[in-house]
Amino acid sequence: MMLRDPHTIVIVPGLRGHVEDHWQTRLAAKLPNAVVVPSLGRPKHDLAGRVADLHQVITDAATPVTIVAHSAGVLTTTHWARQHDLPVRGALFATPPDLARPLPAEYPSLPELAANGWLPIPRQRLTFPSILAASTNDALGELGNVRGLAAAWGSRFIDIGPVGHLNPASGYGEWPGAEALLDVLSGMLLSHRPGLVA
Repeated sequence: MMLRDPHTIVIVPGLRGHVEDHWQTRLAAKLPNAVVVPSLGRPKHDLAGRVADLHQVITDAATPVTIVAHSAGVLTTTHWARQHDLPVRGALFATPPDLARPLPAEYPSLPELAANGWLPIPRQRLTFPSILAASTNDALGELGNVRGLAAAWGSRFIDIGPVGHLNPASGYGEWPGAEALLDVLSGMLLSHRPGLVA
């Protein structure tokens, strides 16, 4: 049921950037209209740079944008949305961290993230429809906290079960749920945009 109107899928990775066996990488390879926000060489704590990269991709898009963000990419997107008002059709957010407890050693520390603007996490209502897919056993985001973020952003909250952080380490190189939830998002967009042909 994906909408037939021309649009660009903007894929916003988490702090690890490009991971060959990640579901976002596989999704980008399937969709001819997908653009991945570049992050190679970008320090993990560099929020301003990541927001600027996302803004450039959205600015350069020739067609309306749908965002697909994972992990810290969700936070990058919400920080971008707080600073900019370019139109976005909608967004699919998957397993954002809540930054309520120290992250594993391979990630920046919470004080480092706070010093670079990641905290506090924006809680303003988003101006575009969104879905937040949350894991019941994500070590980086407690379900209740993530549900609170969804409520603050005005996102439709969907519990996708015990999928860890929804990454290759959790067994998710392929995630068919992404395409299924993009279909759900398409239905939400239809209800917001009468007259659009599915």
